[in-house]
Amino acid sequence: MKLAHIGQASRPLPRRFYEGSPERVAREIIGKVLVSTAGARILAGRIVEAEAYHGADDPAAHAFAGKTLRNAVLFGPPGFAYVYFIYGMHFCLNVSCETDGTGGGVLFRALEPLDDFGGQTGGIAEMRRLRGLPDDAPLRLIAAGPGRLCQAFGITRANTNGLDFTDPASPLRIVDDGFQTKEIVDTPRIGISKAAERPLRFYLAGSTFVSGKR
Repeated sequence: MKLAHIGQASRPLPRRFYEGSPERVAREIIGKVLVSTAGARILAGRIVEAEAYHGADDPAAHAFAGKTLRNAVLFGPPGFAYVYFIYGMHFCLNVSCETDGTGGGVLFRALEPLDDFGGQTGGIAEMRRLRGLPDDAPLRLIAAGPGRLCQAFGITRANTNGLDFTDPASPLRIVDDGFQTKEIVDTPRIGISKAAERPLRFYLAGSTFVSGKR
């Protein structure tokens, strides 16, 4: 089933949404919905936590050392998926920001799984299956953390890196379903050793699906 068939929230966020500062994008992307139509079931999750990473002035960023074959997506047009592998076991999903030629991106840290997006059920069951979780596993365990998020959506570097989030035909998109975020909290980034003190981690206040400290 293609996303174009699932109702009013079918249109992906436009490229202009991702243009400019990763800090602005990370804050404004909270509350939006990540949707995958790559498999037999529509998978959807509300973005409740994200981190901003800049370029040459951010030693924690993959773009810090300049453009390479591995991080080339971060230096291309905004709105593209950048996936990397970490600790030899986890994939992490990002979206490129800034303008073409300038490195920058946003890391997706946590989702609130949704089961009725597009009028279809079964997405949460599929996410549990992809995570290897039992049917009664708490919802919070599905996508609280970058690695869990990618596993729940079946995301790897091979099948996702370089996908255009803004393309209506893309199997992975970010959409706005009209959800109103009441409060967004900013904190220092977590899980890194360089420039960790910068307040570039954003999460939805009150969400129980956030990874790490709230």
